[in-house]
Amino acid sequence: MANITAAEVNKLRQITGAGMMDCKAALIESDGDTEKAIEILRKKGQKIAAKRADREATEGIIIAKTNDNQDFGALIILNSETDFVAKSDDFINYAKAVIDLAVAKKPASLEELKALNLNGRTVVENLMDLVGKIGEKLELAAYETIRAELVSGYNHLGNKLATLVGINMKGIPGLGEAVHNVAMQIAAMSPIAIDKDDVDAVTIEKEIEIGMEQARRDGKPENMLEKIAIGKLNKFYQESTLLNQEYVKDNTKTIRQYLQGFDKDLTVTAFCRQKLGV
Repeated sequence: MANITAAEVNKLRQITGAGMMDCKAALIESDGDTEKAIEILRKKGQKIAAKRADREATEGIIIAKTNDNQDFGALIILNSETDFVAKSDDFINYAKAVIDLAVAKKPASLEELKALNLNGRTVVENLMDLVGKIGEKLELAAYETIRAELVSGYNHLGNKLATLVGINMKGIPGLGEAVHNVAMQIAAMSPIAIDKDDVDAVTIEKEIEIGMEQARRDGKPENMLEKIAIGKLNKFYQESTLLNQEYVKDNTKTIRQYLQGFDKDLTVTAFCRQKLGV
């Protein structure tokens, strides 16, 4: 058996980030061969991932970020089993590296993101290395993007909630702050669509049914139920569609009116909102 020195253990730890005891055990198993020891540690991560595949990974962080031109934004969810791990430096640094890579390379899908090169290995291989180091199930669970004339992202304190929003213009004074305010509006008010025409038919039908049933329970005449339900549907649009919501910083105007204060044709082209535990 090779005589494993503290310097060799520390060198392997610097390369892999694994714990001292894990590094020592891997070097002993590999008879002091660093490359073989690295492979042993990577396989350990794969084994842990397989063993914990049925575990719930509902903690973690969400990060949204835009590129320097602010015409592209990306959002990722990185899940862990515990909040303790989600707050660790290794976990956060990996998430930041992935979102930086996503913004730089603009992959079209989560699978493309996972396959990108990150420090000489794929994003998912780096994740398996982290699993081996941390000992929990970790999952890169979601990836969303927005392309628009102007994109803004908002990360809520604690990184449990994040949003992206795109608008159809740029170059207007104050517009950067305005689109950021809309990103915060989305975080606070959780709209389901941009405008009422964007609400899907299934949701509309469900809301009408709910409105009719409520009116029926209130003793309203049967021939008035649909009319009452349509009235409730309009209220639903005001509360649940972004452009029709009251602006949280000034409830005398809607988001549509707020944006049109900059230009009559200014509007939102896309948004996304992700929150842990939903």
